[in-house]
This record gives sequence, structure tokens and C-alpha cells, in this order.
Amino acid sequence: MNQEHLLGMTLSEIQNIILELGLPRFTAKQITDWVYVKRVKSIDEMTNISVRNRDILKKRFDVGRVEPVDVKTSVDGTQKMLFPVKNGKFIESVNIPEEERLTICVSSQVGCKMDCSFCMTGKMGFLGSLSVNEILNQVYSVPNAEALTNLVFMGMGEPLNNFDNVMKAIEVLTADYALAWSPKRITLSTIGVIPNLKRFLEESRCHLAVSLHSPLSVQREKLMPIEKTFKAADIIELLREYDWSHQRRLSFEYIMFDGVNDAPVYARELSKFLSGLDCRVNLIRFHKIPGSDLSPSTEETMIAFRDFLTAKGFTCTIRASRGEDIFAACGMLSTTKEPRTGIQDL
Repeated sequence: MNQEHLLGMTLSEIQNIILELGLPRFTAKQITDWVYVKRVKSIDEMTNISVRNRDILKKRFDVGRVEPVDVKTSVDGTQKMLFPVKNGKFIESVNIPEEERLTICVSSQVGCKMDCSFCMTGKMGFLGSLSVNEILNQVYSVPNAEALTNLVFMGMGEPLNNFDNVMKAIEVLTADYALAWSPKRITLSTIGVIPNLKRFLEESRCHLAVSLHSPLSVQREKLMPIEKTFKAADIIELLREYDWSHQRRLSFEYIMFDGVNDAPVYARELSKFLSGLDCRVNLIRFHKIPGSDLSPSTEETMIAFRDFLTAKGFTCTIRASRGEDIFAACGMLSTTKEPRTGIQDL
């Protein structure tokens, strides 16, 4: 019988299990403290729980921690980890070190069904959504896990297509019995799955990043087929219903493609499209991927684009590329081929 994983369960879920097993009520809080705060990897390490009660737990449960099977380190210090998940599949996570921050880029799915033309994950197709355990295991089992300061759901998959599990993972990360992170340390990136986007805005206080990449619907549809279903104009209309003037941050991701969406006319249209929204715009250099005819914009073009938006009153930055040499940069995560581990065509 496959054991159930404690990592990924809420305190209330563990309390129900403890009652079911006939163990003392306080055991639930002991378990969450061991799993989420002390970060143990086995039930045997829970030394303030009696040996008898640990044996009862072990018959049905384990902690549910799984180490990465491969770690690649970039020249800039970025680390990419390969994690095994259910059904023999694999996902990638990325640690991004900065001066006083260590941000983890977390995956929510194996592959992605959105099929954006510029993304290696999309070219994998969709192979399944991750469980809460598989999402949180990335946070707990990466190198230097205890030093993490921030989390972005910007890895493999569309987080809002795995809404319930992503939201439960956020619940655990921000819970007093676990890491007690502020929601402001977490950013969710989405292409705008509107029904679940509305739920995310109402049910969380985390930051939001929207993948836009063009202010023109016809062109965005060519880059991102989801535009047929969830139009950027409708996403903007929804976002205008919320107050972004306080601590919660709204940002837009704009990958720049040479000769496609980087001319001055696009900067003008983008400024009109986002007019009145309290937001920031992150310009991202396209990272060339196999099978794509797209090319990155020049540095000069990106600077001119940024300066135009800045002059229009937007907070606009050019995001520094991290981990490109190990295929860990934006849009480059994929487990189609992992030659160092002998994993092929997953």
C-alpha cells in the first residue's frame, strides 16, 4: 500500500487523522512542527512522539520528502533542480540567489497545456498536475531550502489550471504552524485563466504577475493560443475591479521578440492598454529555444521600450536573465530530455 504524505497536509487534516488513529490531540501540532518547522525527513525523527505512536503513524504515513535527482549550477549561481514526481515523470525548479534574497521558482504541473510558441514547457504538452506534496517538496528539498526568502509560481505549468492544489500549498506556506510566510513573499504568474484568476484575487493576498507579451489581441493569439478563450482585454477589465494601490503588487510580463512586439508602436499601445492601472511592467529578453523562429530583441530596443514606458509613468524594468547557460531562464524549463540522468523523452 502506498503511504500517504504528511508534507502537504494542513493542521486540521492532521488533527482529523490523529482522532481517527486514537492518538492524543496534541500529537497533530507536534507533527506539523516536525514536518514544517523542524523539516524532518522521517517519522522516526519525531522524538517527542512515543515510539508506539510513531509506529502507528508509519503504517499509513511518511513525511513525503523527495530529494532532487539532479542539480545543475549556472555561472551566475542559479541552480536548477530535477525532481521525480508521480507516474515516473519529472519537473524542474530553480533557485535564484540575489544579494539578500533567495527566490525559488516553483513548478505546478508536468508540462503545460497552454502551448505558448516561445516556451519549452509548452512544447512538452500537458502530462499532469502536481499534488500539494509535490509542490511543497520543491520548497523543502531544494539546496539551501532554509535560506529561501521568496517564492514565485513561474516554473512549469499554468498555476491557475491547478488551482486547488496551488492554493492549498499557499495556505500551508503562510500558516502559523508552518513557515508563516507573508503572502507578499509569494508571486503567482499566470496567462490569465479568468474564472480561477478571479478566485485567486478574492481568496489570496499574494502578488500577481500576468503574462501579456502583446497589447494586440490578434498578435497575442499567435504567440499564446489562450487568447482565443481568455482575452487580454477581459483580463485587464477584471484587474481594474481591484485595488492595487497598497501592498499587493500587480505586474505584467512582456517578453520581447525581435521584429514582432518590440517596435515603438507596441510601447504606445501597451501604455494605453494598461493606462490607469497601478502596476509595473517587467520586460524580459527572449531566450532562444529549439524549434522556435523567434529571436530576442536587442538591448538597445529594450532600453528604448523601457524608457518610453517610464516616461509614461509606469514602473518598468528589464529583468536580468538568470541561469540561461543551464536552460533555467524564463521559458526554458523542460524535462523532455535530461541526458545527465539518462532520462529521455518523458
